[in-house]
Amino acid sequence: MQQATLTISSKNYSSWSLRGWLLCRMAGLDFKESHVDPEDEDARQELLLLSPSVLVPRLTHGKVEVWDTLAIAEYLNEIQPLAGLYPRDKAARAHCRAVSGEMHSGFHNLRSALPMNLKARHESFKIFSGARPDVERVKAIWHECLEAYGGPYLFGKPSVADAMYAPVCTRFRTYGVPLDPPLQAYCDTIFEWPLMVEWTEGALAEPNEIVELEVEF
Repeated sequence: MQQATLTISSKNYSSWSLRGWLLCRMAGLDFKESHVDPEDEDARQELLLLSPSVLVPRLTHGKVEVWDTLAIAEYLNEIQPLAGLYPRDKAARAHCRAVSGEMHSGFHNLRSALPMNLKARHESFKIFSGARPDVERVKAIWHECLEAYGGPYLFGKPSVADAMYAPVCTRFRTYGVPLDPPLQAYCDTIFEWPLMVEWTEGALAEPNEIVELEVEF
């Protein structure tokens, strides 16, 4: 059996690490975690959104190395086709890839305005105007998927799309973004997802803090 290693950074701050980890667990891949030190200069730049680092997540599986999150999803779908990372229906599968790709390549203002921080809670956080269209677009995507596929996950059952949007659920909770009942129910589903519970426990146990991400913007 080929040995697999997933390189990640902070569980509290790194949204991309969370996405890669969720995908590997959803695929049923037996892997070990390798952690990049958050004090490493390149890792800090990645977490602070100052560089498009390819440090994390990085999946090493035998002789294969994959370091882009959607590439990891596609690779896992190839080697574990029965894991159900994408919907079985062709149209739904295309839809899932589209909304996942939109999260992967867009929402830059949301990322910078609402950095992931599972430990923090900001009760009265003012979102700057440039990020508000991103927030509304995420809400529209969630409504569309939940209405089309019936929930409780975006495509009925956990999929790549949920791995891609799970960090956004945590951001909305951290910064007190108001959600209507269907969207709050979706976020609650994500928070109660056993994989997210496991990840969050790891995040809360982390001793390291990055001061730059602890300030209230």
